Amino acid sequence: QVQLVESGGGLVQAGGSLRLSCAASGRTFSSYYMAWFRQAPGKEREFVAAISWSGGRTYYFDSVKGRFTISRDNGKNTVYLQMNSLKPEDSAVYYCATRQNPSSTNYYYRISEWHYWGQGTQVTVSS
Repeated sequence: QVQLVESGGGLVQAGGSLRLSCAASGRTFSSYYMAWFRQAPGKEREFVAAISWSGGRTYYFDSVKGRFTISRDNGKNTVYLQMNSLKPEDSAVYYCATRQNPSSTNYYYRISEWHYWGQGTQVTVSS
């Protein structure tokens, strides 16, 4: 059974940084793409970033490019999201996700492409 557990959220001032972690278990971590999504109150869940099996390919939502960095440590079965220059509009619950099968996807920004989800971690950025 695939399990994803996020951590690292919290309250930070605008301009600050946070690093989110997502620990995965239940299968061979390195065989699957990983992603981060977020959901603010009253809004739909949206794509933030995704990373390929070895980390050689990364994808970002336009509004976080240059500020957020997704990475993974396959030896630790963990994916990270380093968030710098945080803005109040980055406030949301952040979710880690992975795919059901080991294939890549060109539609990494679609929620339907991701099949397993963590419980989320809250990020609040104060102005």
